Amino acid sequence: MSSISAIAVSGLKAATRRLEVSASNVANQQSTGALPTANGAVPAGAPQAYTPLQVTQTAVPGSGTQTSVTPTTPGTIAIADPQAPFADESGMVAAPNVDLAQELIGQMVAKYSYTANLATLKADRDMTKALLDTTA
Repeated sequence: MSSISAIAVSGLKAATRRLEVSASNVANQQSTGALPTANGAVPAGAPQAYTPLQVTQTAVPGSGTQTSVTPTTPGTIAIADPQAPFADESGMVAAPNVDLAQELIGQMVAKYSYTANLATLKADRDMTKALLDTTA
């Protein structure tokens, strides 16, 4: 595999990871739980809200890119839901700190990044094929 292809494949993997994380955040954005206490613990027996994730993409010199997935900080926000059985005395629960607009933008970035890296792979394949056809 050429270095161009290796770099493009790493970009494809990064775009895929970005889309997977965003899809998980969107799918779980309504999963509420008990508000954590001051030390960050959830009361015993109470559900815990989904902790959204974020992708950090970094360049690897000469070989493309790599990603790491970390929890979003702060992971939850307080919202009113007095009907929830795990709501505190004020009727508040913890909800994932997910911004749907930012998730949509992230999904679009992943789509365009994937498309660009795929085009790079195809161009590398075509150039290699043309080179081999002219030398034969």
